[in-house]
Amino acid sequence: MAVFRDSEQFYACVGELMDRAKKDPQVGPKIAKSGIIIQFRYSNPEAMTTINAKDKPTQQGAYCDVIHGPSDLKPDVKMTMKADIAHAFWHGKVNLVSALAKKDIVAQGPIPKILKLLPAVEPLYKVYPALLREKGYADLVLK
Repeated sequence: MAVFRDSEQFYACVGELMDRAKKDPQVGPKIAKSGIIIQFRYSNPEAMTTINAKDKPTQQGAYCDVIHGPSDLKPDVKMTMKADIAHAFWHGKVNLVSALAKKDIVAQGPIPKILKLLPAVEPLYKVYPALLREKGYADLVLK
């Protein structure tokens, strides 16, 4: 059984994490510095999130833009995975390099640029479980 019952719940959890990351002073500037557009495509449930670190952000206080749902932006990097993999990743339970090798995550584009972002997003491993509890999804927190 999938972790998330539908796309709405996925966006309320992982989508909200991305929205917080774009404003986080530890994480946001490092993502913005990458200067790339990253698109995440999820299945079970279907969802899509695009991070635009190439253009100036449109929202005040944000370091980059995050678009949930379809986007006309041409991504530099596309990453495709099941929503469950993303959920485990944000708990710090998935090694990106191993997941790429096992094809749990399929990436297209300059993979080294994504790997360079890993240290930037590490603080989110603590934010994600707290966000789940805050949203009333404590049962989704991985032990």
